[in-house]
Amino acid sequence: MSSDRAPLAVLIELSRGRVEEAGRLLAELDAQRRQAQGQLDTLDGYRGDYARRLQASTRDGVTASNYHNFRRFIATLDEAISQQNKIIAQIDTRLDAGRQRWYAEKRRLSSYEALKARQDRQALYREQRLEQRLSDELSAGLHRRARRPH
Repeated sequence: MSSDRAPLAVLIELSRGRVEEAGRLLAELDAQRRQAQGQLDTLDGYRGDYARRLQASTRDGVTASNYHNFRRFIATLDEAISQQNKIIAQIDTRLDAGRQRWYAEKRRLSSYEALKARQDRQALYREQRLEQRLSDELSAGLHRRARRPH
């Protein structure tokens, strides 16, 4: 590796690390999102269950105290559901930012890799031209010697 290309190799390696780190963060956020959604689904299930119990109790006759307790517990569940929706919205915002970061890091890495590929092609072209020139000089020298009288 020539010294003028060494910095590019370092940039590529650093960029790969940033892509991997952004990917890890994205995976963590995705796991947090799934967990938060699971908690929300559980809360929604509880709320639905208690709403059905309240409805059944009102059909069968319920004391005012029990009715009030049911309503208060459902209100508590509604508040918990609201808070969980806020948490999910915050995670979604972080997920979007994480995706944008990952895409940006991936684009940067792709740019570095494209630049390196171009440098490699140019170096190969120069090398092939040098080989061709040396071959031509060798052939010309052999041709001159062959034409000289002995």
